[in-house]
Amino acid sequence: MRKKLFDRITVKPEVCMGQATIRGMRITVAFVLKLLASGMSHGEILKAYPELEEKDILQAIEYAAWLAGEYYYPLQVTHE
Repeated sequence: MRKKLFDRITVKPEVCMGQATIRGMRITVAFVLKLLASGMSHGEILKAYPELEEKDILQAIEYAAWLAGEYYYPLQVTHE
């Protein structure tokens, strides 16, 4: 049996306005990524949000990487 690609990421219109969430909880993938971007370690996130699991964090990162590779958004180039 083949594993579902993102078995921990759910999107339901009635939960968090349809944003991608972790296992249907009201914790969005974007929120987890922002915690990581702010410098929190996996351990710190898991301590602050005990309902999360290490696999949730890893799959949020994987999902973000997949999205980044699927869509192209031109970035404004600035010249110094």
